[in-house]
Amino acid sequence: MFVPVVTAWLSVAFVLLFCTPAAAQGLAAIAIKIAHTITQPKPPDVEETVTVAATRTGGRLDDSATRVEVLNREEIEEKMLMTPGDIVMMLNEMGGMRVQATSPGLGAATVRVQGTRGRYTRFFSDGLPLFGEVGGLGLLQIPPMDLGQVEVIKGIASSLYGAGAMGGVVNLVSRQPGEERERELLFNQSTRGATDVVGWYATAARTGWAMTLLGGGHFQLANDVNDDTWADLAGYTRGIVRPRVFWNNGKGSTFFATVGYTAENRRGGTESDVVLPEAGVPYVEALETHRLDGGFVAQTLLGGKYLWAVRGALSNSEHRHQFGEIIERDRHRTTFFESTMRASFGSSVLVVGAALEGENYRGQDVPQWNFDYWTPGVFGQADIHVKPWWVVSLSGRLDHHNVYGTFFSPRLSMLMRQGAWSSRFSIGGGFFGPSVLTEETEAAGLTRVTVPQPFEAERGRNASIDLTRQSGPLAVTFTLFGSQVRHPLHVDRSTGLVMTNLTEPATTAGVELLGTYRRGPFAVTGSYTFVKAEEAVDGLRQDLSLTPRHSAGVVGMWEKENVGRVGVECYFTGVQRLDENPYATRSQSYVILGLLAEKQFDRFRLFINGENLTGVRQTTTDPLIRPTRAPDGRWTVDAWAPLEGRNINGGIRIRF
Repeated sequence: MFVPVVTAWLSVAFVLLFCTPAAAQGLAAIAIKIAHTITQPKPPDVEETVTVAATRTGGRLDDSATRVEVLNREEIEEKMLMTPGDIVMMLNEMGGMRVQATSPGLGAATVRVQGTRGRYTRFFSDGLPLFGEVGGLGLLQIPPMDLGQVEVIKGIASSLYGAGAMGGVVNLVSRQPGEERERELLFNQSTRGATDVVGWYATAARTGWAMTLLGGGHFQLANDVNDDTWADLAGYTRGIVRPRVFWNNGKGSTFFATVGYTAENRRGGTESDVVLPEAGVPYVEALETHRLDGGFVAQTLLGGKYLWAVRGALSNSEHRHQFGEIIERDRHRTTFFESTMRASFGSSVLVVGAALEGENYRGQDVPQWNFDYWTPGVFGQADIHVKPWWVVSLSGRLDHHNVYGTFFSPRLSMLMRQGAWSSRFSIGGGFFGPSVLTEETEAAGLTRVTVPQPFEAERGRNASIDLTRQSGPLAVTFTLFGSQVRHPLHVDRSTGLVMTNLTEPATTAGVELLGTYRRGPFAVTGSYTFVKAEEAVDGLRQDLSLTPRHSAGVVGMWEKENVGRVGVECYFTGVQRLDENPYATRSQSYVILGLLAEKQFDRFRLFINGENLTGVRQTTTDPLIRPTRAPDGRWTVDAWAPLEGRNINGGIRIRF
């Protein structure tokens, strides 16, 4: 009885702190009702143990004071059949996360966690920032074939991962070699002209060396769905290769290294010989990308008690952007090095470490926006098992940014549990060193950017509290969250791309509800998110654009080993505020339906998937093309709904 009652009353205090009076009254009533309707807890069923790496202490998911949401390999496979070439679908269908299109011309996207800006979300691969500062098109260039697990920390995680992690952290954990050699090939085609060929190879795991290899080729035809001369679905050709090597001496020492190369040519807008009627001339948007990255993780056991780990990563991306008559060429490089020491004291764990991160940008055609950011830091984390039912995690990080100064990022997390009930509470702070690379410049380029005065660092704080009830195959989680960002960077598109720090903080407050029911061979997941994200511009508080207050989803799956799977999903997206749109100030809500089926024939698997079967398209409501060119140079409005409409894809998976 102790955990749920305390959690419910803490929820009341939480909403009074972060929400408006009306919202606080409603949410507080929910929390009080929870406290008054508690029943006797039942012991939870025994489930498979899940270990997470995103918290640094490497403990069991159930024992982590920091809330980490995990997608396992089976769930990743389901999303892989929908979009084999990228992880957009996988992330967009997680509660509280939204993959927002940032460039209708090229299909670029960014991830917003619980209503925060996409630039605040950090991506890692096995704890390494291999993909640089992921955003824009980075999400569209990560295939899910070689992912074994996806770990998500929502809320500020700067104490764990430094500058930039003010919205959350996504850690993509690679597939490990199994007991036997594995080979897998996937071929996919869609009714919108997509072709994907992805292969994965792994040697058998053993003491000593092992390896995996991912290779993929992806092709997409440009699609002008509504015949307005503009490609609603950009065309592209992409190739990717990523080998990984693993070494284990069986005595506590391990080594992991990887190198990846991605090359892509992406083209949108109009064809080079097709005139955009509103412009009177052709208008081509294009992007050529070459990215090379590499990283390593080495660890060894010292004295049978201390685990010393060293990791490093380099990423170099070269781009050639075309925005109609404007060409912008650039190089974006990130550097990462970290050393940690971890020790266990009974059931508690202590981690201390030091890190150095660098981000360097060179624009050949816009050299005035070049920058070099270097951030050394030291950090520590202690996970303390105070009682069997009470776990506390304390972490802090001190960073010195060469441009913005010195910052301390603290975080406190607690886990309380009793029987079938568990609750987590987290509060923390962090910072972000802004640059001219934002969602807006991803779509319009840097040529028209104006910065009237030097940027200030963005400072954030965040709190969340959740309550989970596990009863046999049913689990339900209720979460309250809120955040505040001081000096948020704002881009005014009404007179070009004018970037300034706002004087008033940006805020978010919201609720997540997540329910899962798993009883083989059936699994059902339902989620609902309410988020109120606001910023104050010229003294007027308004919703953050392209951020729906209400979103929900239901996914049902039937799956039987060696037979196949059948799934259905339905997602609702609520009304969004629109910025610089001459046709409307608010979007319409919409519902998307999807179906998936896969049948196994020994080593062969045939699959077919239907996305957006309700045929939702933004251009059935309003035009995508503006009547006149915007001050920031764009010819299109923002994408607030799907542009390509209904899409069917299918193919074959072969394991041999």
